[in-house]
Amino acid sequence: MDRRQRTDAADALCRSAYDVSGAPATGCALVAVGGYGRRELAPYSDLDVVLVHQPELEVGDAAGRVWYPIWASGARLDHSVRAVPEMLERAGADLRVALGLLDLRHLAGDPDLTRRLRSEVLAHWRRTARDRLPELRDLVRKRHDVVGELAHLAVPDLKEAEGGLRDATVLTALVATWLVDVPHVDLERSRLDLLDVREALHAVAGRATDRVAPELWDDLVGRLGTDDAAAAQRHVRELGRRITHLSRLTWRRVDAVLARPASGRVVRRPELTPVEPGVAVSGAEVVLTATARPAVDSTLLIRAAAVAAERDLELAPATAARLVAEGAPLTDPWPLDARQGLVRLLAAGPGLLPVWETLEETGALTSFLPEWERIRLLPHASAIHRYTVDRHVVETCKAASTLIRQVARPDVLLVAALLHDIGKGGLTEHSIAGEPLARAIAGRMGFDETAVQLVGVLVRRHLLLAETATTRDPEDPATAAYVAQQVGSAEALALLLALTEADARATSAKAWSSWRAGLVRTVAARTATLLGEEVVVDAPPARVPVPDEVRRGDVAVEVSRADGGARVTVLAPDRVGLLADAAALFALQRASVRSARAWAQGDVGVSVWEVAEEHLDARMLRQRLEAIASGRLDPAARVIREPGRIAPSVVVRPEASARATVLEVRTADRPGVVHLVCAALARLDLAVRSAHVDTLGPQAVDVFYVQEPSAGALSDSRAAEAAHAVRAALSG
Repeated sequence: MDRRQRTDAADALCRSAYDVSGAPATGCALVAVGGYGRRELAPYSDLDVVLVHQPELEVGDAAGRVWYPIWASGARLDHSVRAVPEMLERAGADLRVALGLLDLRHLAGDPDLTRRLRSEVLAHWRRTARDRLPELRDLVRKRHDVVGELAHLAVPDLKEAEGGLRDATVLTALVATWLVDVPHVDLERSRLDLLDVREALHAVAGRATDRVAPELWDDLVGRLGTDDAAAAQRHVRELGRRITHLSRLTWRRVDAVLARPASGRVVRRPELTPVEPGVAVSGAEVVLTATARPAVDSTLLIRAAAVAAERDLELAPATAARLVAEGAPLTDPWPLDARQGLVRLLAAGPGLLPVWETLEETGALTSFLPEWERIRLLPHASAIHRYTVDRHVVETCKAASTLIRQVARPDVLLVAALLHDIGKGGLTEHSIAGEPLARAIAGRMGFDETAVQLVGVLVRRHLLLAETATTRDPEDPATAAYVAQQVGSAEALALLLALTEADARATSAKAWSSWRAGLVRTVAARTATLLGEEVVVDAPPARVPVPDEVRRGDVAVEVSRADGGARVTVLAPDRVGLLADAAALFALQRASVRSARAWAQGDVGVSVWEVAEEHLDARMLRQRLEAIASGRLDPAARVIREPGRIAPSVVVRPEASARATVLEVRTADRPGVVHLVCAALARLDLAVRSAHVDTLGPQAVDVFYVQEPSAGALSDSRAAEAAHAVRAALSG
């Protein structure tokens, strides 16, 4: 017997009981609510019914005569008797009652009474939705916190867990407000499939239950039509993942609606705000601009995802699906913008998870990372893990995003976090199986050989520090020697330490206790001493030809195309503040500086800039630079100061050069960073003899060789003053 047959039989039983009870034919009705109202009876479900009547009508003993035949049949009955005003009053006072009444369905008695009651319930729900939805959201969050997420629970709760049947019901209630919509086809398909699982669960358990105990998976295989118990688990987790995704997306839309004034005006075409080429923000979602060219620009998908995650917005599912269907495939190796976009996405922190889920649910993720299918919804063998392997990887990336200030290559750290468990799911030990996969993927992404080697080492050795710290004596010199031999360099060690912490934090609270963290850091510190500290190398720059106009005291600006952006060379008579003025050009353009090198060539200041903007006009840049130098244009009034999510780091490196004082600056990458640093130093009458600017994912890692105009390296006090000034400028 299926759900429809089961419900039809229950309806016939209830109608028969009402007909023989002597209950009034008008002014009184028997109605189904909750799951019974939705016609979703499982084998051991209760019949939730209410005998509702007009307040002036005396029902008397008729109610008891309705219930007795139903009890006698052996059905499980949850019943009540309510006057219409009492029903509406309870719905207004108790959100759970209101939700149950939204599914009210007529069974017997006066159908006009049922229609009027249903109409009043829906009207009241829509009228009060703006006031009640925050309370509903809190109820949902509390339930999720207590029960957990269906896709990751060792003992899944099909009804109450996040992504379960209760969430699907809440989504239909949100749609009933008329404030938001939800992809109906996806929701209904997933909801019905999950109901099928619950039916099968009741059948094999022989009782009413929503929790799938481990010993029941084998019995469910035949009823669910899967190959084995692992496939049955994957099926259930897949359904939970999809409903969770739809739920989070819909609640984001609810939040956007509630943030707007209740004007009653429906916005048919939300305003688009372009944020970078081809990508725009519309409301709380990231979409494509009208001029976007998916068939030409293969980087659009990853860049749009990065924008959504960085701004903690939704990547519109329709946009992701369109880019999968129409988007140009990424080349091998990827374009620079695609690689940087991926690193930006991974570094986004809290905004990463919802965007990543959208990429998964729309099939967009496997379009650029097909290896993800190896670990998708894969359970961990160890009980200490609170998530499936794929979700654990995303949580590791989120944790790693908070540690990027600690490493010289945050892009390598984040990609290693993404790939550290990619070898799971096979028979070979996962770190061994994962290393060649990770190297191949990093190479396809366009990383250079040095970075590919680092990613390979990190994936192969990502358990090294944790295992060594807890199985060997951290104080024994042999322990540090062993780790040093495995990692090979101080740079790899620093990255490995950050990855170890991120991996542990994503596993569980117990996996990164203060005791364990202390052991790991002790081993890392002793190994770092053995390997020696990395220092910044002050490499001599190549000489460039100096145009005649520069020798006469003028400015020269040259622009050429370079890998999806432009290379801009600026030459001018050297002076304090020249580099700040040159950097202001790109800050005013809101152009992202990928890298830059600056040096003094005799009495000429030279700077070469790699920027993401393709369409730059050399003549306009030269005119603007002359206006800045003459004081006709003040960049400070136009450069927007945007403090980063993580505080900037400014470190003095006295060991790095004997001729200058080296300032190593790390801060969130954004237009204007180099200008703010150089302008702060110029205000102190300090000269930047050379600069080494690099953008590594979301982080600018800039090294400035600073001198007194005629006295070489800075004194300790002047170095401290310079560091403080730069830090203050970047902090906004």
